[in-house]
Amino acid sequence: MISDRTIERLSLYRWLLEMRIDPGTVNLFSHQLASMACVSPAQLRRDLMAIGYSGSPGKGYLVKDLARSIGSVLDGSEPSRVALVGMGNLGRAIVSFLRGRKSHLQIVATFDTDCRKTGRVISGCRCYNQDQIEEIVEKEKISVAVVTVPSGAAQMVADRLVNAGVTGILNYAPVPLKLPDCVYLENRDVTAALEKVAYFARKSTGRV
Repeated sequence: MISDRTIERLSLYRWLLEMRIDPGTVNLFSHQLASMACVSPAQLRRDLMAIGYSGSPGKGYLVKDLARSIGSVLDGSEPSRVALVGMGNLGRAIVSFLRGRKSHLQIVATFDTDCRKTGRVISGCRCYNQDQIEEIVEKEKISVAVVTVPSGAAQMVADRLVNAGVTGILNYAPVPLKLPDCVYLENRDVTAALEKVAYFARKSTGRV
């Protein structure tokens, strides 16, 4: 089993290989990619060993081959079909950011309770009423969901998604969720993260 931290770093390595490396670059050494990713060369080599990839001592890594090898692990054999619940400002921003960027992550449905949003195509994706979660998740074979609803609605929404067959949730609601062990949960509390950054920023200047 590959750890979640390793998966995060692998995603970063692939992004660097695809977006930050000159298209004409054929080979890259571990210390070069590690420097770009702000990790040690030893850590990078361990991460790549976890997916069974190794380079040549004399030539390093083949850039395109390494990107493909990481992709085969991160993406799986078929695209992940994704739903987003809560089409407020954050939800819209996430949909706009993701659509068209990665073909293996396909946002195929969004949900909201606001009748001014439901039944429309917003940011290139159809928005359904939340009462249709079970129906659409099953119909569209959705396995991953992003939750951007208010804290009071987050657990109910998550329960409905899980009951409909979703097995991975990215939660932006500022509240802990109780989910079955078989469901992978990633929390992204923007306020808590910013409070953490602000605290350590004050410590660094002696203003705690």
